[in-house]
Amino acid sequence: MLALTISDLIATDDPVEVVERKGLGHPDTICDALAETLSRNLCRIYQQRFGRILHHNVDKALLCGGRSTPAFGGGSVDTPINIYLAGRATSLLGDEAIPIEDIAIEGSRSWLQANLHALDVDRHVRIHALVQPGSQDLRELFSRDDRTPLANDTSFGTGYAPASALESLVLAVERRINGRGRRQDHPAWGEDVKVMGVRRGQSARLTVACAMIDRHVAHVDDYLAEKSALCAVVRELAQRHGFHECEVGINTADDNPSGRFYLTVTGTSAEAGDDGQVGRGNRVNGLITPCRPMSLEAAAGKNPVTHIGKIYNVVAQRIAETIVNAVPGVDSAHCLTVSRIGDPVNRPSVLHVKVATHSGLAVSDIRPQLASVAEDHLNRLQTLIGEFVAGTIAVF
Repeated sequence: MLALTISDLIATDDPVEVVERKGLGHPDTICDALAETLSRNLCRIYQQRFGRILHHNVDKALLCGGRSTPAFGGGSVDTPINIYLAGRATSLLGDEAIPIEDIAIEGSRSWLQANLHALDVDRHVRIHALVQPGSQDLRELFSRDDRTPLANDTSFGTGYAPASALESLVLAVERRINGRGRRQDHPAWGEDVKVMGVRRGQSARLTVACAMIDRHVAHVDDYLAEKSALCAVVRELAQRHGFHECEVGINTADDNPSGRFYLTVTGTSAEAGDDGQVGRGNRVNGLITPCRPMSLEAAAGKNPVTHIGKIYNVVAQRIAETIVNAVPGVDSAHCLTVSRIGDPVNRPSVLHVKVATHSGLAVSDIRPQLASVAEDHLNRLQTLIGEFVAGTIAVF
């Protein structure tokens, strides 16, 4: 029996809203991406060799920034970026060894090459794999029941729907910048993009940091032209999302008189100005939303079979979205799921759904529909595993 609690969600139109997204090349996002890449690659190799996913949680990664000397027309990386991948993974089953270090390093190199167009993986980065076997009790818990996976942590997940106009805009800005043909369309724009959106009433302010790549800007006029082009893209998106009053700032720490600009050699501040860590960036919906329900779990790198710190955040988000899209009369929804270690993953100890309705609809009247949506998503967790392994679910 599903332990479902439903209640009213009191919808409010807050006068202030804050939304942030850290882009593809931000040091924190790089760590998330490499941890998740390692988990996916381990899952695939485990399945190929043993027919099932083995215990792992590789959700620990640290990026230590290097040192660089950027300059108009082209500078240099003087000390490489160091990336440390850690966590726990099964490295031996029977007599067969799994080359965890090789999987971690090669997968990371491939991701960096594919996603950071100005980064030279051979010269600019050093990758260190520090993954160790997991504890006996968690390995045993992982494999105790093949039919019904058991939660390997006591934690919670949250989700909400629908996205606000500002949330949609912030997500769209970063995706537009990093979704272009990066080697042909404005190659000066690096992948290290951060977007901060603030709404006051109906007016918005977007502050965008974009690491410019020095060899594609010969002098300050080129740099300013790239900023202007980026500003035009952001303004167009703001208009499209209904913000006709939108203040846009691009690389607002620049100081023209002193000649200080956000120039990089590689397109990421990881080369000199910033470090990174798994779980310090975007949540599973791609955003950082302090005005909304939000889990602090680092979803990237956790195994997709039993670790509810990953699974429940995605499931809660999907339950909320489905309720809003499929249950008539619902305007918005929040979902909270809580697990207890050792319990079946598909039976959370708490599942609380809050909905705001219109036209005088009572929440109690739609309880069967809400329960049906929740049950459906919990009963499809095996399908969810396949999506995680295929990489079709974004967790950052």
